[in-house]
Amino acid sequence: MEIREVTDNKKQYLPLLLLADEQEDMIDRYLDRGTMYVLSVEEENAEGQTMEEQVVGECVVTDEGRGILEIKNLAVAPAFQRRGYGQRLIDFIAETYQNGYAILQVGTGDSPLTIPFYEACGFWRSHVVKDFFVKNYDHPIYENGVLLTDMVYLRRRLAG
Repeated sequence: MEIREVTDNKKQYLPLLLLADEQEDMIDRYLDRGTMYVLSVEEENAEGQTMEEQVVGECVVTDEGRGILEIKNLAVAPAFQRRGYGQRLIDFIAETYQNGYAILQVGTGDSPLTIPFYEACGFWRSHVVKDFFVKNYDHPIYENGVLLTDMVYLRRRLAG
């Protein structure tokens, strides 16, 4: 497993980005100003031989000022979910930025899938932006059958 920064041609990872934020013009609002990381794993063939590295996850973070670093996009390809890759990306971000920021935050829909994931990664609920998804997306956003309306912000203290 390897995590590396992507400095150019970030849109090549659009299929992964769209897993976490399904409207491309919303991604465009933060992608260029954000720092992007991808997580890759080595794939093996049926004989157990390493074939090639495959990017299976990504994370985009932005400096929001006042010591706050925000995860704007975090996604792991469906075939690789529930293997700890999302947690590993968050831990990498926390370790990488612990001396430069006091808080790592993330905004997400009030979903039974994402909120428990972030809470398990050490985040707590901070605040809510009412009707964020209704006002900023051109179509209704559903996750696991739940209509997302409000943006829920969660925070995690960094060591710095």
